Amino acid sequence: MLISYRWLQRHVDLSGISPEQLCNDLTLSTAEVEGLEPFAPQLTDVVVGHVVTREKHPDADSLSVCRVDVQGEQTTESDLLTIVCGAPNVEAGQKVAVATVGTVLPGDFKIKKSKIRGVASFGMICSARELGIGEDHDGIWVLPDSAPVGQTVAKALEIDDSVIEIDNKSLTHRPDLWGHRGIAGEVAAIYGRPLKPLSLDWPELGQEAPFPVHIDSTACSRYLALPIDGAVAEPSPAWLQWLLLAVDQRPIDCIVDLSNFVMLDLGQPNHTFDRNVLAPEGIHVRMARSEETLQTLDGEERTLTENDLLICTGEKPVALAGIMGGESSKVGDDTRSLLLEVASFDAVTVRRTSAHLSLRTDSSTRFEKSLSPTLPDQAAAYFARLLSELQPNVRFPSPTTDLGDWQDPAFTLALRPERVRADLGAKIPDSEIISILERLGFEISHEGDSLKVSVPSARATKDIRIERDLIEEVGRIHRYDSIAEENMLASVKPPPHDERRLLVRAIQDALAGGARFNETVGYTFIDDALLEKLAMQDLPHVQIQNPVIQAETHVRRTVIPNLLGALETNRRLHEEIRLFEVGKGYLPEKTNERGEPTELHLAGLVWASPPPLAKASFNENRFSQLHGVVHTLLNQLKVKDFVWRSAASVPSWAHPAKALEAVCDPEGEVLAVVAPLDPGLNAGLGLDGDLSSDVAIAEISLDALLAAPHRASHYQAVPKYPGIKVDVAISLAEDTSAQSVEEVIQQAAKAQLAGVELFDVYRGENLGEGRKSLAYHVLLQSENKTLSDKDEQKFLRRFEKMIEGIGGELRKG
Repeated sequence: MLISYRWLQRHVDLSGISPEQLCNDLTLSTAEVEGLEPFAPQLTDVVVGHVVTREKHPDADSLSVCRVDVQGEQTTESDLLTIVCGAPNVEAGQKVAVATVGTVLPGDFKIKKSKIRGVASFGMICSARELGIGEDHDGIWVLPDSAPVGQTVAKALEIDDSVIEIDNKSLTHRPDLWGHRGIAGEVAAIYGRPLKPLSLDWPELGQEAPFPVHIDSTACSRYLALPIDGAVAEPSPAWLQWLLLAVDQRPIDCIVDLSNFVMLDLGQPNHTFDRNVLAPEGIHVRMARSEETLQTLDGEERTLTENDLLICTGEKPVALAGIMGGESSKVGDDTRSLLLEVASFDAVTVRRTSAHLSLRTDSSTRFEKSLSPTLPDQAAAYFARLLSELQPNVRFPSPTTDLGDWQDPAFTLALRPERVRADLGAKIPDSEIISILERLGFEISHEGDSLKVSVPSARATKDIRIERDLIEEVGRIHRYDSIAEENMLASVKPPPHDERRLLVRAIQDALAGGARFNETVGYTFIDDALLEKLAMQDLPHVQIQNPVIQAETHVRRTVIPNLLGALETNRRLHEEIRLFEVGKGYLPEKTNERGEPTELHLAGLVWASPPPLAKASFNENRFSQLHGVVHTLLNQLKVKDFVWRSAASVPSWAHPAKALEAVCDPEGEVLAVVAPLDPGLNAGLGLDGDLSSDVAIAEISLDALLAAPHRASHYQAVPKYPGIKVDVAISLAEDTSAQSVEEVIQQAAKAQLAGVELFDVYRGENLGEGRKSLAYHVLLQSENKTLSDKDEQKFLRRFEKMIEGIGGELRKG
């Protein structure tokens, strides 16, 4: 962004402050200055000349021979320069811009003594275009009669200026700094100088009916319209043109220039329409229709989408809201009736439209920064007052139309002076803290040991949010480089244990190590199509207002969609896939004390492989094995007294009849859920047909694990005596749980039980209808002796008798 040093002086006294010093102080306190250049340096080498005489060239009708005074007082005839000029508008008595011999003009054009059609010429009378300050090349640049002869043009016209270039990226969070007034406010705060008052008094407004406006979109929070009569699109006064030229804006006419001036001064974009081409029903603000078109002021035909905001008259689009006006409603030389628009448009909407149309303007750049909705009436009053001063005959036939659903974003924050001193490491007195904040436009009152800080509207939309933001304000104006360096003194303490981090590492080690799973890291954003494939589209999800990827508009509730998406991607490449992810899910229906969605810390597992040809039951193999992995993991994590039961609430991805959950307390939180994948989801995930897979899924709640009771760790010596492995198969009713069988095994083995593992589930006609077979590896071990076949038989007899108590039968042979 370009800032004019002379323009800043309209708002704050800069006497004694050089442009170089100002740039240095702005960089250290406000924003990075990328460059400082003199404005139109060529005008410091060109002098004011007085055309004393002008005669026709003796050998060319289109040329003139001029005698020009470039010294001023006490000039003699011999001091006058003879200059041959081809401009048709040169006349005796004019004040002109003269480049003498040796002057270098833009384009590296050096003026030399020359002979033109036999007449010696000792310089050049310049046009605006030759000086690089305009496009007019039809004639010489005629200066005001008051310009002192002999002075440089820059000094004579009081246009000696310096142009400061500020890095845009350092202003992204500061919507209030996108105008000279905002930068001047920072300068005033840095140097402790008052900001000059800005007259925002309205000129006299008529009492005709206000101009009709209808807002039909929440993307426009405020729309202000002011009719103007009698305005003339004439050239702007010199002071306005020079200020615009300094910041690389081409002067066009008084109306356009004044519109640009207000935007560059206050930071609030505005637009003027030719009111004669607007329909009687007035202005209609609405979203565009798909494939609707608009020809913008640059002559381009723009094809729009339903996400673009339009300014229409009736149903006809006349402007692209916040970006550029339309060709059909532009102000022309014969325009006398105007409509001034000053509005507040949604930053995201403007940014999205600007991006997809590849149309970035000064207006869109400012609206993208979330401008304060309190600015439009200030900008409208400023425009109206300046226009009435420049063109006293203009008339404002009616009051402004000011519509919209908006609120002043100003609010208050508590600031603790002691916290300021602690965070900055500087002993800044309360009086200086208050002085700095008041110079920056904050209002301060005392509230106990704290300060009650009223955040102004211009700083409340995007910039200032928390106490630390105010501390930063104090620090940057106090100047970080003025804070004395001190050696850091800190006690050495052991780092605190992060229980959740330790738990995550333990899970990662167990699954990626012995269980041979691969860890994935998925995005928090979820593809909408994947949600539908998993029948999760009806569950509440956190909505993303401005998605990075258009298809991913929701935040995940669980890590399972990520894992199944990875399974869908990799199913063709591997015969067996074992994946897990540790991450967060978000529940919008449950909020924390700040009203934010509750975070769930989860671990998900997926185990998939081609189903055995002989397997009759759905997903039994991997389901049983994954259940064993999770069971072992809970034991490794020393979770105390957990049991498995049928899931009370079946997740949408789980087989509706085969989901198990682990709990420590029947009324407590669920630690883990293990289930086969719901067979109804196979087709959507591409897991049917030739790619049919045996898929089992588990989800573990880290929050519940942290809250669960844990066994104390005790040293246990390495067993002195070997154990024996006994395999048992039990026929029992279909609805009998594996948990009840394992409890019987534990009772039968007594103290000798060292381990139990379910390794097979079988169903067949030989068992009878409604029955199944569970097969276990049972490890028996004693601390006192080596177990024998006799001990094995004792266990089997006890077990056979006890299993009958739950309707089971030990299978033999």
